[in-house]
Amino acid sequence: MNNEVVVDFLQEQRDAAPDELQHYFLSFEDYWERKLWHELTDILVEYYSEAASAPQRIPLYDNFVKSFADKINQLKLVQVGLSTASQCKDDTERLAFLTTLAARVNKPACQDAYVFALTSVASVRLRLGQKAEARADLDKCEAILDTFDAVETVVHASFYRVSADYYQQQNEFAAYYRTTLLYLACVELADLSPKERHRTAYDLSIAALVSETIYNFGELLLHPILDSLTNTEHAWLRDLLFAFNRGDLHAYTILQQHLQANRLLQEHQGFLYQKISLSSLTQLVFSRAPQDRSMTFATISAETKVQLDEIEHLIMKALSLGLLRGSIDQVAEVARISWVQPKVLDRPGIEGMRTRLREWDGGVERLGTWIEGVGRDVWAT
Repeated sequence: MNNEVVVDFLQEQRDAAPDELQHYFLSFEDYWERKLWHELTDILVEYYSEAASAPQRIPLYDNFVKSFADKINQLKLVQVGLSTASQCKDDTERLAFLTTLAARVNKPACQDAYVFALTSVASVRLRLGQKAEARADLDKCEAILDTFDAVETVVHASFYRVSADYYQQQNEFAAYYRTTLLYLACVELADLSPKERHRTAYDLSIAALVSETIYNFGELLLHPILDSLTNTEHAWLRDLLFAFNRGDLHAYTILQQHLQANRLLQEHQGFLYQKISLSSLTQLVFSRAPQDRSMTFATISAETKVQLDEIEHLIMKALSLGLLRGSIDQVAEVARISWVQPKVLDRPGIEGMRTRLREWDGGVERLGTWIEGVGRDVWAT
């Protein structure tokens, strides 16, 4: 594209732009004429992030950016391309645009940019219902990412976000939960809108509760994303998670009325009762000193509020899931527990741990005093 055509196009676009954006086009022309590609790339990214630039993104990309696309940072080219794709009329057109963009940056020197573009292709495929094709794209991205020692966090964030969307559509709750937490580790919460934070916290909470393999969601309880539910219509969900962590069947009974608000929680009510019963059992074991973890079924029933005829099955389930280690004397109806899966401690839990450490310290001191007393003759010799 010759200089005169580019200059005429930029002047035409500048005249059509809002007053507050017209200075960008003067910079575009200046940097392009002087071949300052780095500076031109940075200001393009800045311009495309302006909400008012939306109507001009596609013509600017097609008639200006593409003319020097191979000369600029390919990761930032994809960033500009993604902003451009947001203005396509529908997902079908958007998929064609992004597929072309991904093919353009699919070069050995810029595989990170290729992954960045390909994850966006997969995202559009998911919206179009092309799940198998999206999964193939994500598998390809994962294989490439595994070859990198380091990559820009924006690339990983994009991969984890789209992967989480895929798992959510497949109702793979544990995979969604873990992948979303990885996504949150790659972004700043302040960069997400309040609506995005609330939606993510809500979906994470539901996944943690209904997953058949997640019985310890302490990482979520400690994550600031959960505060997005506070003082909202879904504040009960946050309270429910903490009730599960405490194994508080009484609180669960009170909060149970809210389960009808979500289809998945409603469908899993029987499983949720079993899950909080398991949590109540592990909390009981955790609260006891290691030497005091042989308990009758009747004691467990009384302290957990679980029906006596459910206790044996509950303990066997906990043992099979690896939440507890130990043995059951079925004749004597006694459970002997040697290990319990660690939990995230709330304030009362920390206070209990503090008390037990003090008791342990006192026991060690008493043992030392006793050894010193009975061995006085030995020390003297």
